[in-house]
Parts: sequence; structure tokens; C-alpha cells
Amino acid sequence: MNWILLAAGAQLINAVVALIDKYIVSDEKVLPRPFVYAFYTCLISGAWIVVYLLGLIPTGALDLPVPSFSNVERPTLEMVALAILGAYTFFIALVSMFTALKESDASDVVPVVGAVSAIASFGLGYFFFQTSLSSNFVWGIVLLATGTALVSRLRFPVKVALLSLHSGLFFAFHYIAIKGLFNVTSFDNGFFWSRIAFVFFALSLLMVPSYYKKITEQTKSTKKSAGLLIFANKTLAGIGSIMILKATALGDVTVVQALGGLQFVFILLLGIAFGSMTPKSFGENDDRKDGVLQKAIFVAIITAGFIMLFR
Repeated sequence: MNWILLAAGAQLINAVVALIDKYIVSDEKVLPRPFVYAFYTCLISGAWIVVYLLGLIPTGALDLPVPSFSNVERPTLEMVALAILGAYTFFIALVSMFTALKESDASDVVPVVGAVSAIASFGLGYFFFQTSLSSNFVWGIVLLATGTALVSRLRFPVKVALLSLHSGLFFAFHYIAIKGLFNVTSFDNGFFWSRIAFVFFALSLLMVPSYYKKITEQTKSTKKSAGLLIFANKTLAGIGSIMILKATALGDVTVVQALGGLQFVFILLLGIAFGSMTPKSFGENDDRKDGVLQKAIFVAIITAGFIMLFR
């Protein structure tokens, strides 16, 4: 069952990434503009095509299901459209999530984004791909919706609730677009062109004068140490993604998906453990017993919803 530990480790990494995301967009000395951070996130995510270089290592030297350049083919118009749609929806989802993170704690925002994304992904998957639903689907939806409602009612101002809902919906659109891409081509080919689309979309933003000014001004005012933090955090996110892909290849895909709920648990635990020792921009500074209890309840409900949804 090493693949379960691999999947759990990936969710711990994702939790750390989410907390650092919160710090980056909240600290005025780092990168407080969510739009600019989303731009660099897309750019760095696209750079993960470097994993194809691992495919050049002789067979047997590396026991990883890495993609290979030999499987990359010229894209069709349908593939290009799906890849660009995947990049666009990913960027929009990030802007909304980072804006929400700037206003609220990661342990509040990320579980809601994840719950909305899971519900919308299942609905869209059933509509577009006739995806089969689990026997516990209804209970999973009820738990996810209940947890989301509790967070929105007890923890969020209306603005943050709407931003989190918007982000979750667009993450769902992103996953459906990427799923559609992998349905029309191989994983190696689809992953390559989806990364190229990320880079192309991010760079295309520089063609809009107002976006160019926003990105360049923020970049010039950002310290080198902040740039290294951003690069390191997105590299960490990439490692987490690869670990999830590896766990999926080795084990049960539904269990790996269900373990996605662990990310919310890890965010809560890390916040409780280190929140009081970190800057205010890191978030998780509410150490009141009732505040921690509220978070623990809705995180438990949403995590249970994930488990039921993929059971």
C-alpha cells in the first residue's frame, strides 16, 4: 500500500503549497496581486514539460511512468481548443482563489473551493462524459454542500464566498477540459500540449497593455527572495502533482481521489500547529477555541463528503 502513503504525502505537500499561496498574496512585500501570481503560476506550471527529459533516460534506470517525447504528435484543432480552454479556466480559477485567500485563511477557502469543484466536476462529467456515479454520490454531495454552507455562513463575508464558489466552478471546468483532451489523445501527447497552452496563454496576457503594465510593475517591485519563494512553491506543487499521478498509476484511482480530502485536514493541522508562530499574512491566526472548533467541524464534514463521493 505504498501508493496510499504516496497520495497522502502529496496532499501534505498541497497543504503546504496552499498556506504559502496565502502568504504570498497577502504580504505586501511579496506578491500581493492575485492576477500577477496567477500569471506566474500558469507560466511555471507550463514549464513542467521538462519532465519529458526524464524519458530520455535509458529504460530501467528510472522506475517512474514519465512521459516521452516519442509519444508527442502534432495536435488537432480539437486538441488545441481543449488545451487553451484548460489553460484559460485554470487561470480564472486561480485569480478567484488567490483573491479569496488574500481576504481569508487557507483553511477556510481551500476546502470550499475543493468541495464546489468536486460537486461541479461530477455534474459536468456526468453531463458530458456519462460518468457513472457511486452509490454514495447523494450522501457525498449532501456532506460537501453542508460543509460549504457552514463555512459560508460562519466564516466568510459574501465577497469571499462568491470568489470561492467561482474558483471551484472554474477548476471544475478546467478538469473537464483536460479530461476531454485526454479522451481524444494519449496522456503523453495531451499533457505536453496542455503545458504548451499554459505557457502560450500566460504570455498572451502580455499583449494586453493594461495586463502588461500590471505584471511588469509588480515584477519590478518584487524582491529576488520573493521570486525564489514563488518558484520554489510552484515547484513543490508540481512535485505533489507528479506524486498523485504516480499513486494513481500504482493503486486505486477512486481511493487516490478520495484522499484529496486529506489536504484540508493537513491545512487545518498545520495552521493550528504553526499559525501563532507565523506572520499575520500567513493566516491561521484565530486561536480561539470556538474558531478552531468551527474549522474542525466543517473540514471534517467536507472531508467525509470527499470520501463518500469517491467511495
